[in-house]
Amino acid sequence: MSSDGLVNPAVRFVTVTGDFAGQRLDNFLMRELKGVPKSKIYNILRRGEVRVNKSRAKPAYKLVAGDVLRIPPIRLAQRETVPVSTSLAARIRGAVIYEDEGLMIVNKPSGLAVHGGSGVLMGLIESLRQIYPESRHLELVHRLDRDTSGCVMVSKKRSVLKELHQLLQKKHAVDKRYLALVAGSWPVRKNQVNVRLQKNVLQSGERMVRAGIEGKVSLTEYRLLKRIEGASLVEARPITGRTHQIRVHCQYAGHPILGDDKYGDEAANQRFREKGVKRLFLHAHSLSFTLGGRTISVEAPLPSDLQAVLESEGN
Repeated sequence: MSSDGLVNPAVRFVTVTGDFAGQRLDNFLMRELKGVPKSKIYNILRRGEVRVNKSRAKPAYKLVAGDVLRIPPIRLAQRETVPVSTSLAARIRGAVIYEDEGLMIVNKPSGLAVHGGSGVLMGLIESLRQIYPESRHLELVHRLDRDTSGCVMVSKKRSVLKELHQLLQKKHAVDKRYLALVAGSWPVRKNQVNVRLQKNVLQSGERMVRAGIEGKVSLTEYRLLKRIEGASLVEARPITGRTHQIRVHCQYAGHPILGDDKYGDEAANQRFREKGVKRLFLHAHSLSFTLGGRTISVEAPLPSDLQAVLESEGN
């Protein structure tokens, strides 16, 4: 952004490369004009200020390689850019557990949102864009809750982003495994929770999810790994990808995740807080999938604060 508040201070002409062929025009502009509200982008489209090959185009227009876009100057109110601290930058660099020319997988720390918004100025993706300015097309492939730690995929190319999104829409194409410490004694034979989930926004604006027959089909597979006094360590494998799916499915099964202040059991959370569970005990432990003919498998070890809870309790 320039000092006078312009995202781009002059009319720009952008030629669409093959990497972005097939993308909707509005989505392309949201990536090209980061920080510009959606309402402003749709406004300049509606007024014909954006042109494709010198003609007006609708937001849903699918781009073709070689298209020439006219993008007008866009003025925004000045907003301070928050620099990534040296300590956070070092922590994020050290959390990169896989990288190739098109993909990065990060072991996200608990407490760091995957992206800014809703009062969060700086998330993982904004931090990565500052730390790796040479990677101009960094995009989140999927999301993790702020308090959940573990594996997050970040694409470095549009083509990789598209391929991974296609894989995520297929059952079993991306094998995601989570570790969760839940309240009570999880039954050995309980190997799945298959219950529909629906979003419900409270008056406060807080987003909640609950089981309901009008919700979307949701399936999580479970495996009991270990029992400690008053709790069970389980491996959760989400087959579908609904918001808060593992957390709500654990709650529905009668064994909420410890440290969950939204779907958890307050008494159990208090007991285990005294034993060291200071946050949501949910960790995205592993990812496995085939991309471009290559099998990629990564594991993110359980963070030390969560591992310490298990070790202090013994077998």
